[in-house]
Amino acid sequence: MRYANTTLEAEDILQNGFVNIFTKYHLYDGKGSLEGWIKRIMINVAIETHRKNKGKATESIDSNESLQLTSHVGADQTAYKDLMTLVQQLPTGYRTIFNLYAIEGYSHKEIAEMMEISEGNSKSQLSRARQWLQNRLVKLTY
Repeated sequence: MRYANTTLEAEDILQNGFVNIFTKYHLYDGKGSLEGWIKRIMINVAIETHRKNKGKATESIDSNESLQLTSHVGADQTAYKDLMTLVQQLPTGYRTIFNLYAIEGYSHKEIAEMMEISEGNSKSQLSRARQWLQNRLVKLTY
């Protein structure tokens, strides 16, 4: 769901990822972890889905289709869910870069190669995503 706009899109990404895994299992050479190999395939499928859908829909940073947060302050689990709800609201481009960098741990160079963008673009998108999240968090505290 971190890379998808809807549950249906997330299900498509998951299904396409597993199809790739099962049809290309012979390419796994045993070097590195199987989990890492599967994770890389799933991320690549999510990125490819993002590329295919790029021209189909336009998004606004100030979208009024915001999800309601369940809690401002509370247990760690609730805070995590709230943060993930905010991440889910990020525009697709910002969300993808944020997930790859902040959650998956890829460098800007790796992201640029995967997304076929410049490193500067990756850095800019991450900066804008952080600013967007920060602005939303400030609004929630008031």
